[in-house]
Amino acid sequence: MSGFETLLDRLFDDLPGGDTAKPSRPGEHHLPETAFQAAVRGIRGRCPSCGVGRLFPRLLKPVDHCPTCDQDWTAQQADDFPAYVAIILTGHILAPVIIFMINETDYTMWTNLAIIIVMALTLIAALLQPAKGAIIAMQWWMGLDDFEKPMRPAKDQSQDRSQKLP
Repeated sequence: MSGFETLLDRLFDDLPGGDTAKPSRPGEHHLPETAFQAAVRGIRGRCPSCGVGRLFPRLLKPVDHCPTCDQDWTAQQADDFPAYVAIILTGHILAPVIIFMINETDYTMWTNLAIIIVMALTLIAALLQPAKGAIIAMQWWMGLDDFEKPMRPAKDQSQDRSQKLP
């Protein structure tokens, strides 16, 4: 297996359409049109700039430069924020499960504790890399830290004219 493939890669690669970001010619790359599109690319573990290159060759270590578009990712400063996001999401996902388990099952306290710990560790491990990818993508999109703000795709002039009042 070359590199680390996330579950999201497998799910999104099987979906029809979507943000495939496959260049039509070699060397041609498509910048994301919105911050959401850049974040989705980061969640999927792809380069937020081109959507083709892998952002993470290992579990949480981002590449220094995208092998496809040569975007420099050394300026990223995600630090502890992805862990906070993963913990908050895990807590919100597990809260109703824990309430259900305590109120509706006849498991012992130790069985409940073992199940909850396993579910919490699994969820945190599954959410950590997508959270880091999204945060790196948003830092890049907004031009935070040492990132140079990417140029935005040109809007269609006909849409702007139709929205203006005469």
